[in-house]
Amino acid sequence: MKKHILFSGLIALVVSLSSTAAYFYFQQKNQTVKVEHVSSIPSQSALYTINEDGEAVSLDFNETANKVVEGVVHIKSSQIYADRGSNPGYGNPNNPFGDLFGDELERFFRFRNPGAAPRSNDVPARVGTGSGVIISEDGYIVTNNHVVADADDVEVTLHDNRTFKATVVGTDPSTDLAVLQIKAQDLPIVPFVNSDEMKVGQWVLAVGNPMGLNSTVTAGIISAKGRNINILQDQYAVENFIQTDAAINPGNSGGALVNLNGGLVGINTAIASPTGTFAGYGFAVPANIVKKVVEDILEFGTVQRGVLGVMIRTIDGNFAREKDLNLTQGVYVDSLLENSAAATAGVQPGDVITAVDGRKVISSPELQGFIARYRPGEKVNLTINRQGKEVDISVTLNSREGSPTLASKENRTVLEELGAELEDLSPETAAELKISGGVKVNRLYAGKIRRTTQMREGFIITHVDKKPVSSVRQLRKVLENKKGGIMLEGVYEDMPGVHYYAFGLDS
Repeated sequence: MKKHILFSGLIALVVSLSSTAAYFYFQQKNQTVKVEHVSSIPSQSALYTINEDGEAVSLDFNETANKVVEGVVHIKSSQIYADRGSNPGYGNPNNPFGDLFGDELERFFRFRNPGAAPRSNDVPARVGTGSGVIISEDGYIVTNNHVVADADDVEVTLHDNRTFKATVVGTDPSTDLAVLQIKAQDLPIVPFVNSDEMKVGQWVLAVGNPMGLNSTVTAGIISAKGRNINILQDQYAVENFIQTDAAINPGNSGGALVNLNGGLVGINTAIASPTGTFAGYGFAVPANIVKKVVEDILEFGTVQRGVLGVMIRTIDGNFAREKDLNLTQGVYVDSLLENSAAATAGVQPGDVITAVDGRKVISSPELQGFIARYRPGEKVNLTINRQGKEVDISVTLNSREGSPTLASKENRTVLEELGAELEDLSPETAAELKISGGVKVNRLYAGKIRRTTQMREGFIITHVDKKPVSSVRQLRKVLENKKGGIMLEGVYEDMPGVHYYAFGLDS
């Protein structure tokens, strides 16, 4: 025991003498011990990437983020719960591509606002939030169609917290895009870039307002291109998404996907997730498609989309063996539609489309994405593999109606104001309903009818101000010469009786 005590004492003595010696040493040298704080980190710009010109540039997101957030807005859309028979129908609750869309993610994206005051008719409002990108200094904004679909009121909040009421200028459900306008000038914009030039592995930033967190920026790379996730329900849906691992969540819908120079690469639209929140995969509409849709809406009031008129399939190894093909990449022409532009030009079932205007295509989404950039009447050159031989065929594209002519903006203005997608009633349905004819309302979106009446989708217009109408063309002609109040008379297939809806053209 004494030995242990003696040993501990010796250690304590050595420590004391060492401390004393160190103190006198620093005192004699007039030195003091300092604790310094590093104000800058030398390795802050140690990471580099290669830009489009092959130059090494610092991988610093700060400048880009500060520039882009100014051009991304927060959108709030409100809808009165009314029994119009409208169901957006986006997605499937059992679909792993749980999007940024409507009802199955209502707790995130579109939700009942418990604090909102009821409207005058005591009908509760449904409020949804999303994002948008300013594309012109005078107030034009692009966003997703599902952000503003069925909205009775759209409000836009800028990065500087200014708030504006917005007008829906036009929508395109087939690409899930919409154009809004606010009354403002000298706004910061996000410029378009050529999304075809973006490559897998390049850095991108996603900018938006996820889950109520305004002006949020996340970083990632382009992880794939030409994705089709079967999430758009439109008959003529175009899905050619850019895939990214930059974090995207509900509320990012309609926001910007940009490159490191702050150029718009795409509009964030959907996520693939088993939970409804980010799980590593986000999808954006490419900027080249966005630009075409915006230009059409602003110039014509509607999207002018050229179509080939073909039923297609993506080729893979198994399909190639089944059809005895000598290639494993390309788009197989399964059949040709009525009034097919491709058939008129000489395309045949069994042909394999391998390029459009010299640009290689290896999948159906890529082909759809390329063709979606053209208008009816424009020509595209298809490179086709036909039984092992390469053939070039020039095709003049048609519209969905089978015509190579553009739709007139003037002829569509009145119907666009109504906010209704219309078609001539088939003779068979007219006979079943025991009426001479009519115009069927297939879909309602933001416009006079939804804003001022309780009309449901599926309504069949038979008379306007007691004058019979039997075609969309006739209805348009009647409305173009009308001013003031309008009375629509018609029937429903699933409801008895005659129904009437009145509204003002000048309201």
